[in-house]
Amino acid sequence: MFEMESIHHVSLSITNLERAKYFYGTILGFQEIKRPDFDFPGAWYQIGNQQLHLIVHPASDTLREGDIQTKDGHFAIRVKDYEKTLQYLKNKEIEIVEKPNSDSGFAQIFCMDPDRNLIELNVDQAMLRQKND
Repeated sequence: MFEMESIHHVSLSITNLERAKYFYGTILGFQEIKRPDFDFPGAWYQIGNQQLHLIVHPASDTLREGDIQTKDGHFAIRVKDYEKTLQYLKNKEIEIVEKPNSDSGFAQIFCMDPDRNLIELNVDQAMLRQKND
């Protein structure tokens, strides 16, 4: 077996770079970082010690149709404050599914990017309970 340190990056296919950059950079506030000069468009973001890589692939299609389904493939971002994150997304009129009492032990908020890639934003439920006590 080999030793693992961490997940380095998650890569998502997108269809429209400007629309995706607006969502991830402007709406979610992810920090864009320099990307190698590949022969295809995309964008990279730094999120803590990990990265998100967006790759423009016009024929890309997620498996997801209809409403947000929390069992679909997704990536998760740990946030500092559940309530602030929830209110921020609501203020931006982002479609969300709230699961503050999930059996996972995480208080979860799910949303989708413009290409319907699923994103989970979460905090430890114990932190949420402490704040509400």
